[in-house]
Amino acid sequence: MSGPDPAIAAVRTAVRDFLASADAGGEVCVAVSGGADSLALAEATAFTGSRAGLKVRALVVDHGLQDGSAETAAKAASTARELGADTAEVLTVKVAGAGGPEAAARRARYRALRSALPEGHGLVLLGHTLDDQAETVLLGLGRGSGPRSLAGMRPHDPPWGRPLLGVTRATTRQACRALGVDPWQDPHNEDPRFTRVRLRTEVLPLLEEVLSGGVAASLARTAAQLREDTEALDTLAGDVYLRAFTEDGLDIAVLATEPPALRRRVLRRWLLDSGVRELTDAHLRSVDALVGNWRGQGGVWLPGDLVAGRAHGRLSVSAPHSTT
Repeated sequence: MSGPDPAIAAVRTAVRDFLASADAGGEVCVAVSGGADSLALAEATAFTGSRAGLKVRALVVDHGLQDGSAETAAKAASTARELGADTAEVLTVKVAGAGGPEAAARRARYRALRSALPEGHGLVLLGHTLDDQAETVLLGLGRGSGPRSLAGMRPHDPPWGRPLLGVTRATTRQACRALGVDPWQDPHNEDPRFTRVRLRTEVLPLLEEVLSGGVAASLARTAAQLREDTEALDTLAGDVYLRAFTEDGLDIAVLATEPPALRRRVLRRWLLDSGVRELTDAHLRSVDALVGNWRGQGGVWLPGDLVAGRAHGRLSVSAPHSTT
């Protein structure tokens, strides 16, 4: 008896290997859009889960942004059940907020998926592929977002799991063909108004042509290497943070002896823990200058009406006193 199609086997192997290293408990959720990536993922998770004693729950988010979205979501849920998911449900969301429709939809989707987890705990598998990782790295490179962005998406970033980061989009499409499944084609994935679509349809094909192929795999490999470096530096920075932290702020004497790369990681963690949001590289470098380039300058204004300042050998964050 012959085995499954090689594409089906590749997706199943990726999911099996991921679940072997992740603590899924007795249930694993799969985010299903109805596209090839998520349907191939749902089938592989159901196949693996049935052998590992895992309940597989498909979650379909209806963003309500297109005509017929409810019917599309219902079909995706039905297909997930046909592919072996134990249950499938549709989560209806309202897309609103800053950053454009793509960013707003992403926020709404992740919020809905997280809310579907019991007490916020569990594992949700996402269908991001090697090609998605390559696009993420290119976006980070073009925006000058630094090594943390170039490190791309993490395979396991609780509650999110991404088993297919080493599997190509072509493989998931072939897996669906072999399964006899007709995936939904999201028209937004062909809309050149979206930056990621132009990267996918114009930039990456040109790079593949100019550099004789293998670009997407190389970008994904670079992301993995940078992620390892970033995680190592974050571990070292964690040790520095513990030595520098005091009830009165961060000890400048401890920070001043550290390389800037470690120091800024400590500052980033401290500022985020202090309630600073939408922290940019410019903000971080300005706060770092209070340690590494101290000339008696005043405090640094930060998002959320907060100010980072230096006094008495400590860095502190505070809200300026309002006057009436």
